[in-house]
Amino acid sequence: MYIAVDFDGTIVEHRYPRIGKEIPFAIATLRRLQKEGHKIVLWSVREGALLQEAVDWCKEHGLEVYAANKEYPEEDPATARHYTRKLKAEVFIDDRNLGGLPTVGGRPDWGAIYEMITKRISAEQFYQQDEDDDHSTKKKKGWWPF
Repeated sequence: MYIAVDFDGTIVEHRYPRIGKEIPFAIATLRRLQKEGHKIVLWSVREGALLQEAVDWCKEHGLEVYAANKEYPEEDPATARHYTRKLKAEVFIDDRNLGGLPTVGGRPDWGAIYEMITKRISAEQFYQQDEDDDHSTKKKKGWWPF
């Protein structure tokens, strides 16, 4: 599966144009997905030197991205005019998704993202499953409220 991942606010905290601190478990989750055969494409507003800085940061933290802001590593945007800028990824991970990233305590939860990708379920299905688990573990209340 091709997975397009935003950088600022998704892998690292927003500090653009600087690089913020890593969001917990972002790199570990992406490395695991990559090890399982998925192609990780960095998809960012960053360009030029700022994009290269993000790619280098990922590499320093053990994540070799398949491509950055393009479909495949060899693609040259200057000569590939017949291609659209829109990536053909199966999954897009971005802090500005509708509803944002799944959160725990206000922080993006990469465990939830991993589970949704590997189980191929939507965020709605993920949260419904979580809600169903909560209901099944709670004791039913009796007729009387006390």
